[in-house]
Amino acid sequence: MLASELYTYLAYASPIAAMVGYGVLRSRRSKRNLQTIEKVTAEGMTEPASLHPVFDPQICVGCGACVTACPEGEVIGMVHGKAQLLHPTKCIGHGACKRSCPFDAITLVFGTTSRGVDIPMVNPNFETNVPGIFIAGELGGMGLIRNAVEQGRQAMENIAKLSGIGKNKGRDDVIIIGAGPAGFAASLCAHEKKLRYRTLEQDSLGGTVFKFPRGKLVMTAPVKLPIVGTVRFRETKKEKLLAFWQEVEKRTQVKINYREKMETITRDGDGFIVKTSKGEYKTRAILLAIGRRGTPRKLGVTGEDQPKVVYSLIDPEQYRDQHVLVVGGGDAAMEAATSIAEEPGTSVILSYRSEAFSRAKEKNRQKVDQMQASGQLKVLLSSNVKEILSDKVRIEQQGKMLEFPNEAVIICAGGILPTPFLKEIGIQVDTKHGTV
Repeated sequence: MLASELYTYLAYASPIAAMVGYGVLRSRRSKRNLQTIEKVTAEGMTEPASLHPVFDPQICVGCGACVTACPEGEVIGMVHGKAQLLHPTKCIGHGACKRSCPFDAITLVFGTTSRGVDIPMVNPNFETNVPGIFIAGELGGMGLIRNAVEQGRQAMENIAKLSGIGKNKGRDDVIIIGAGPAGFAASLCAHEKKLRYRTLEQDSLGGTVFKFPRGKLVMTAPVKLPIVGTVRFRETKKEKLLAFWQEVEKRTQVKINYREKMETITRDGDGFIVKTSKGEYKTRAILLAIGRRGTPRKLGVTGEDQPKVVYSLIDPEQYRDQHVLVVGGGDAAMEAATSIAEEPGTSVILSYRSEAFSRAKEKNRQKVDQMQASGQLKVLLSSNVKEILSDKVRIEQQGKMLEFPNEAVIICAGGILPTPFLKEIGIQVDTKHGTV
């Protein structure tokens, strides 16, 4: 073979070999991802906990940008050249996949065909169907701290553009209800823009974050706070995040009315009257940043009204040397059970009605598995609490009635969305079954 012929052969053969190699690699990856989907389905881990992507196979070209963009890792994968959700329960709803897709093949949705989620109707500018009332953060389905902060800022940017803002000295421009991640960011934004604002918080700075267990890792990412600039937290504990927010509150002198609960909202011309536990205020606009937990969801069993029964964990140390029952299958329940089980002398049972922990983060599931294997934690799946007595609990599991000594019960069954309140003030609430 002449040298020129050899060069010609290599010129054609090299790209072909590369294409064949890529095809083999893609086929292996697709097969591996299919096995992951089958395993996840068999384990019942198919229900996303929050906002999640749906991929249009007619538009997706298999570029893999969404796979690369997802910071959680192994949540999205390619199957037969199309993107699919591999680990639905590991998706936390940050939406990086949609932003990365160059072909707009991804839709972010709430709920699934089998599990509906109640979501207030909110426009792209965060205004509800009631003109002048806005929603940001967890109440609108965005539980991730970074998303809630960003929504609070964006909502306030839109409120500042409303007609009448800054023109009526007899009323506030905006009342912000809630000082969690969304409400705090909105307050900073209103302060920066010199709006006449009033922030009402019935508890403490941080809202839901304040109620997290001591030492809990709060999953955050770099985020831009008004006045402050970019905050480069990634994985940090609750206490550190709250301390930072408190320092920001003090430094910026942002105004927050603590221990003041909103009671009613009524229309007043082109604005509103907000009645609270301490007074009554007129305002042009309202931002609801109150979270979704609202009233804790109860089990409705005998003995649930005892003082030893609570609905959130603040400090695991208070349960040292006690027999504790934790009820629930989400992140809050798993974090409560594992943190209490680490305390000396505790005996902890985690009871969940379903067959698998399908709504919790992978890290929490792994920790529960490890502590169960080591004997630090007893897990009862497919179980239901039937009765809570002064010194013991009765739990039914697969037709058998079990009895355990008990001194404390923590029920982490989520909260009831304040749907009646929202509907009372005219806000439309829809049940989403895998829809936008």
